[in-house]
Amino acid sequence: MTLAKRSSRILEKAQQRVSGMQTIDQNLDFGHSNNLQNMQQQIEQLRAKLNTHNNALAVIDASRTDIEQLEKSLSVLCENMLMSVAGRYGKDSAEYVKAGGVRKSERIRKSTNTRIKTGAEQAAVKSDETT
Repeated sequence: MTLAKRSSRILEKAQQRVSGMQTIDQNLDFGHSNNLQNMQQQIEQLRAKLNTHNNALAVIDASRTDIEQLEKSLSVLCENMLMSVAGRYGKDSAEYVKAGGVRKSERIRKSTNTRIKTGAEQAAVKSDETT
């Protein structure tokens, strides 16, 4: 998921207003820094900040993509290493546990336990219904 590039409606509106005001007078000045030159200067500052911001987002997106690729690569490597340990020492060995695996003899299969519990619960419900 890429980060959305930012734009500014205020910047677009200000650019349109500057264009309109320039048709009135190129040196329009109302005092107290209310003039076209100041407005154009602030427009350029905002445009530069937006460009800097969007460039930073692009760098972050590229970095995120690199991180995701490295995570996938590392995940595959970890899985391959664990399978290699299992192949050499067996899935029931102490070495397999040291490498991060769970011994086959200690693995709890939830589906089997769930079926047993569900079967017992259904039997209890049926016996309650018959009595």
